Amino acid sequence: MPIAHAGEIAALAAAVGWTVSALAFEDASRRVGALAANLFKICFGLAYLTVAAWFLRGMALPLDADGHVWLWLSVSGLVKYLIGDTCLFRAMIIMGARVTLLVSALVPLLTGVLGIFALGEPLAFRDLCGMGLTLAGIALVILDRTPRAAGLVRINRPVSGILFALVSVLGQSLSYIAAKYGMGNYDNFAAAQIRLMAAGLGFAVLFTATRRWGMVAAAARNRPSMVSIAHGSFFGPFLGMSLSLLAIQKANVGVATTIMAITPVLIIPPEVILRRERIRRREVIGAMLAVAGVAVFFLH
Repeated sequence: MPIAHAGEIAALAAAVGWTVSALAFEDASRRVGALAANLFKICFGLAYLTVAAWFLRGMALPLDADGHVWLWLSVSGLVKYLIGDTCLFRAMIIMGARVTLLVSALVPLLTGVLGIFALGEPLAFRDLCGMGLTLAGIALVILDRTPRAAGLVRINRPVSGILFALVSVLGQSLSYIAAKYGMGNYDNFAAAQIRLMAAGLGFAVLFTATRRWGMVAAAARNRPSMVSIAHGSFFGPFLGMSLSLLAIQKANVGVATTIMAITPVLIIPPEVILRRERIRRREVIGAMLAVAGVAVFFLH
C-alpha cells in the first residue's frame, strides 16, 4: 500500500539528516580540523555508498561509467569536496553551523545564475524575487547597524568566516553544474561514488604534498571525532542524499527541494537546546526569509 505524501516525508527526513550531519561535522572539525574531518567524511561516505550500491545495483563500484561521466563527475567531486566542503567546515569552525548554513542558502541561487551561461537555463522573474528574499535574509543575519553611526552597517560575523562560506557556495554551485553536465541519465548512487573517489584522491595528493598525514593519523586516534564523522557521514552524504533522491522521485521537485531547504531553520532548536546558544529574533526572521526565497526560486 503506497504511503501518502511519501515524497514530502522523504524530503523532510533528508533535511533532518543534513541538520544532524552539519552539527556532527561542526563538532568534528573543531576537534581535528576541517581538512582531516573532510577526508574521513569522504572515506565513511564512500563506504556507505559502496555497500548500498552492492545491494541496489548489484555492482559495488561504478565500472559501467564511460569516460565523459568519469571526467565531469571527477571534476565535480574535486570542486565540491576539496574546495567547497573544506571551506564550509572552516566557516563552521569560525562562525558556527547555523549561520554558515544560512549563507549556504545562496547555493541554489548561484547555481541558477551559472546555469544560464553553462547550461542555457534562463531565470524567470519569480526566480529573481526568490534571490532578493534570500539575500535579504542572509543580510539580516550577518549585517548589523552600528550604534553610533546612523545609516552605516558593520559585519557582525568574522569576515574570514563569511569569505570561507562564500567560497564554499561557489564551489558547491560549480560542482552541481559539472555534475549535471557529466551525469546525464547515469545512476545517482554510482555518480556519488565517482565524486567521492575523485575527492579522496585529491585529498591524498594534498596531504602528501603538504606532509600532513601525521595530522590525519592523529585525527584517526581521536575517538569522539571519528564517532561524530561516522554519524555525520551516515546522516548527510549517505542518508540525506538517498532520501533527497526518493523525494524528487515521489514528489514535485519544487516542493521537495523547498522542504529540503529548511535546514537553516531546523538547526536552530538543537543549537538552543543542546548548546544553549542565544538566538536573536532577527536571526530567526533572517532564516525564514532565506528559506522563503529558496521556496520562491524552486516553486514554478
